[in-house]
Amino acid sequence: MSELNTPKRVEILSKEELSRTLTRLASQVLEEISDIERLVLLGIPTRGIQLAEVLASELSKRTGQNVEQGIIDPTFYRDDLENIGTRLVPSTEILSTLENRNILLIDDVIFTGRTVRAAIESLQAWGRPERVLLLVMVDRSGHRELPIQPDFFGRQVPTKRTESIELRLNQIDGEEGVFLV
Repeated sequence: MSELNTPKRVEILSKEELSRTLTRLASQVLEEISDIERLVLLGIPTRGIQLAEVLASELSKRTGQNVEQGIIDPTFYRDDLENIGTRLVPSTEILSTLENRNILLIDDVIFTGRTVRAAIESLQAWGRPERVLLLVMVDRSGHRELPIQPDFFGRQVPTKRTESIELRLNQIDGEEGVFLV
């Protein structure tokens, strides 16, 4: 691809800033949820899954307890499939009932809110959680189509609709950071 066709990338969070942000988010989660044994982290594909793994590791380091985690695939609960299309994503993987548990949905970016709405709807098959919270690395402010806001976010970034945000993680991408493209 020529340099003229390469999208411009602007670093929003460096590797070091991303690490500090994850540490801060873990602290905020522990302030809000005191009973870690009742907490379940559910990553939303694609980057939310890896973000949940990193956050679970950070929470475990701080508490000395393993944090249950899984995957919630909201694809077939979406109301905008014709606009976004389908893709192969890991299917829902939840190891236990969610009945009376604190659920922390984790995604890399919140944009319109439709993915989160679909994820919440898909939870119904797994029991009735005590409460559902949302953590995102980036809140793309100004584009919400539904009244859904994150409880925890790493960075709020005003964007144009034509721009996108990329969370890059070493285990997948060989680099770390958050970029505006």
